[in-house]
Amino acid sequence: MNMNLADINLEVNGLNFSYGGHHVLADMNFQVERGELLAILGPNGAGKTTLLKCLNAIHKPRGGTVMIQDTSVFDLGPDDIAKLLGYVPQRVEAARLTVFDTILMGRKPHIKWRVRDRDLKIVDAAIKRLSLEELSLRYIDRLSGGELQKVSIARALVQEPEVMLLDEPTSSLDLKNQLDILRMVRNVVTGHRVSAVMTMHDLNTALRYADKFLFLKDGGIRSCGGPECVTAEMIEEVYGVPVEIESRKGKPVIHPLDEM
Repeated sequence: MNMNLADINLEVNGLNFSYGGHHVLADMNFQVERGELLAILGPNGAGKTTLLKCLNAIHKPRGGTVMIQDTSVFDLGPDDIAKLLGYVPQRVEAARLTVFDTILMGRKPHIKWRVRDRDLKIVDAAIKRLSLEELSLRYIDRLSGGELQKVSIARALVQEPEVMLLDEPTSSLDLKNQLDILRMVRNVVTGHRVSAVMTMHDLNTALRYADKFLFLKDGGIRSCGGPECVTAEMIEEVYGVPVEIESRKGKPVIHPLDEM
């Protein structure tokens, strides 16, 4: 498939990261287009969360570049990074703030002296888009896990980023909330024409919602591409589990094989 360079929103080249003398990520190279959701897949300890934190300069890599359009993330300060990258961590600490005020905090990189009418309108629009109207005055330490995750996504969305980074956004959520969150992310990516990079564990869920898949193992990329790269051979190589893939209603479904 020919890629239009104008559509490339995130480009990672030669990214390397180490904790002390331990090499964690080696030679990361991939691209994400506008309106595209990339799922980062791999076993525990593969470096998925570390990679996300390198993309928005929470971690400083030893080498390589992360470009948003023509801008290097590593040349920017925190506020400018927050205008380009919206980060949703795996766990959000609940505080004694209302939902509205928590989401408004996402506008901080854009606010100079005072909150403007435009800032309030952007927050209101995000609250409506994520169906949080009834919760807007509730304190976030009184929310369920699914509600709190929606607030975290809304806070990242009002930053008006070019790229959303989400670290296992459905972790510890029940099935309904998992589906609600992933539909919401999918709609945001498509409707706002942003890029998204999301770490995930569930392969079948990734196949349902993502456009592109990056397999990590031992700090290296084993494969990156569309659904065609999600093969039984690749899954067994990365996870050490034999599987079969069948088509159900036109969608691939992965089944672990019973070795008994």
